[in-house]
Amino acid sequence: MKRDLRSHLSLRFLTIYRKMVAGNGLLYPILGFASCVAFIYMSFGDLKLSSFPKEPRLSFVERNGTQFFLDGKPLYVNGWNSYWLMAHSVDENTRPRVSAMLQAGAKMGLTVCRTWAFNDGGYDALQISPGQFDERVFKALDYVIAEARQHGVRLLLSLVNNLQAYGGKTQYVKWAWQEGVGLSSSNDSFFFDPSIRKYFKNYVLTVLTRKNTITGIEYRNDPTIFAWELMNEPRCMSDPSGDTLQDWLEEMTAFVKSIDKNHLLTIGLEGFYGPKSPKKSTVNPEEWASTLGSDFVRNSNIANVDFTSVHIYPDHWFHDLGFEEKRSYVSKWMRSHVEDCDKELKKPVMFTEYGLSNQNKDFQPSQREQFYRTISDIIYKSAKKKGSGAGALIWQFFVQGMEEYNDDFGLVPWESPAIYKLTIEQSCRLARIQGLIHEKGNWKELCSKRE
Repeated sequence: MKRDLRSHLSLRFLTIYRKMVAGNGLLYPILGFASCVAFIYMSFGDLKLSSFPKEPRLSFVERNGTQFFLDGKPLYVNGWNSYWLMAHSVDENTRPRVSAMLQAGAKMGLTVCRTWAFNDGGYDALQISPGQFDERVFKALDYVIAEARQHGVRLLLSLVNNLQAYGGKTQYVKWAWQEGVGLSSSNDSFFFDPSIRKYFKNYVLTVLTRKNTITGIEYRNDPTIFAWELMNEPRCMSDPSGDTLQDWLEEMTAFVKSIDKNHLLTIGLEGFYGPKSPKKSTVNPEEWASTLGSDFVRNSNIANVDFTSVHIYPDHWFHDLGFEEKRSYVSKWMRSHVEDCDKELKKPVMFTEYGLSNQNKDFQPSQREQFYRTISDIIYKSAKKKGSGAGALIWQFFVQGMEEYNDDFGLVPWESPAIYKLTIEQSCRLARIQGLIHEKGNWKELCSKRE
């Protein structure tokens, strides 16, 4: 296109130049030629300055049976959580943290970052009230997606929180109550109140059909997005049978797929087994885990759910186990879910959050490296066998100067050399299985020292 335009302009100006020479002696041709040169320079110079940097070509991640596929080849994920990306993209002063984090993730060979695509009510809210959005914050989410694309990182975007942080289901219930349409003040009415279901569907529709102001691509058409996560850690404790949550999941997963058939979809479960599951007493951490209204197998078996999600927090689940006992339990927990997905669900499983608290009374920094390695090894062994263990995401990474956003699981990766090294090792192990090392220059450079 540029070559055709250049040829067209050249012929046109050559014609003008000849006319000038014929009719006006020497001065006019000199001035005419100079004008032509100036015009071409200004036109193409402006074109060059105003164009976006060339973006990497991306395809949508797909699922075939128990595996993810990208460009026809199996995909295994080593990634991380940085829930704060949108919040820190609102203010130009904090925006560089987002770019720095995505760049750092890419340099470690991490391919997926899980982050919040919600902030309901409160400070810098994306959704100010039902159906009312702050364009300034939406542009921040636009920036996150565009910046991730530039760094070759895909995003797992979560759409609402079960917890109160960043609004969550509590905020939706408050809105319904304030507008006089709420059926109950219970937080769990989020799942069964028709008005609140309508609020959430409107939110989903608005986000999925959003046209990015930077890239010009609707979110639902952007392969930078790895997948949508319906809700972070859904629980409906008012109905331990699980029927209420199951009904909501079936309706909302179908709704998402009616809008967006390009992207994969997961629920955002913690992975607990429900009251009718034979694993409720053999694999669940304790009895309480089967009373939360969720069930890993039943929920994940919904047709519109493309892959399953599981979290790993033995520090929260047990209060009387030592480190080695927790690590042994994590192995059992992960293998159980891989087995479920290999044999029954026939879908990939992603361990979308895992972490070890630094507030444990027996905590030693070296324990984190051992804990992370246990998880990485199980994913690697499953991937080598072409099993359903499709990847894991560390909770959570930050950059320097963000202590107030941290919790007892977060870390700055390059300040923990053992974790940094292990993370790159896992990225390279999975890349080798996928045959990426000898195909792509970046992988070869990252992993050559570790062969």
